[in-house]
Amino acid sequence: MAKTCIFLGEALAAYGFPGGHPFSTARHVVYQDALQDRGLLGACCIREPRQATFDELSLFHRREYIERVRHQSESGHGYLDAGDTPAFPGVYEAAATVAGTTVAAVDAILDGDCRHAFVPIAGLHHARRNGASGFCVFNDIGVAIEHLFSAHALESVLYVDIDAHHGDGVFYSYTDDERVIFLDFHQHSATLYPGTGRAEETGTGRAQGKKLNIELLPQSRDETFFDQWSHAREFIDGFSPQFVLLQCGVDSLRGDPITDLHLSEAAHRFVTEELIGYAEQHCSGRLLALGGGGYNLENISKGWTAVTESMLNA
Repeated sequence: MAKTCIFLGEALAAYGFPGGHPFSTARHVVYQDALQDRGLLGACCIREPRQATFDELSLFHRREYIERVRHQSESGHGYLDAGDTPAFPGVYEAAATVAGTTVAAVDAILDGDCRHAFVPIAGLHHARRNGASGFCVFNDIGVAIEHLFSAHALESVLYVDIDAHHGDGVFYSYTDDERVIFLDFHQHSATLYPGTGRAEETGTGRAQGKKLNIELLPQSRDETFFDQWSHAREFIDGFSPQFVLLQCGVDSLRGDPITDLHLSEAAHRFVTEELIGYAEQHCSGRLLALGGGGYNLENISKGWTAVTESMLNA
């Protein structure tokens, strides 16, 4: 069994928006080149992406919305949300490939092909069940969670998000679902899109107390993050999930053009190492990392390779 599977390929790289959009197709090649330059590519088990079926997408998304994305993908016109996420020819296929590849990574781990996996162009945490949002067309995280519950009969999943933006599409889709343990570090809700994820939002109904939102003030550095991690670790230590999902967006690193946090790649390395140990303790090492956001190409190179190195060295 391979320790770490990395999912790379042109079909996955196609998820990106034209016209100088921050979420460009360059993100995939920057990460792949960084793996090559640092001698990591040969140490990984490289897997090909695959496109999700309509039925897989409908595990999380409303069928009417999926059809709308397919229609706008054919025309290539308009926006899929209020103005952040433009349609382009082939957007349906590209977004469905992100979701399908995340599902394939879940299966690779649970089928015993690898212990950990990383999908760089993934972690589209803003998309809602009935709509796109914040550069995110299909919420591959939500699709993966539903797949874990339906296809693999899991009963508890830990989702950790260290992207600078709050993972609102995941949080509000599962705010009352006690099966999803939710931990999210993000820039303070009063200072950054989407303006959600307040510290007092801890879940509803039977899921009360199973969600933790940690807000970081603009310009927060590693020291603040590490101080807050002790609280986060105490929180997740209260649960025994069967699978761990990490959304490791690198827009929380200093120098991102659309956010204001000042973390370094050391935070991403640290969290990955922590969660690998946690996963070994609770769920046979099952950890899937998803690239998430990040719009400074140098930060993509540093942050995602730090995650990959942590997996390979575990």
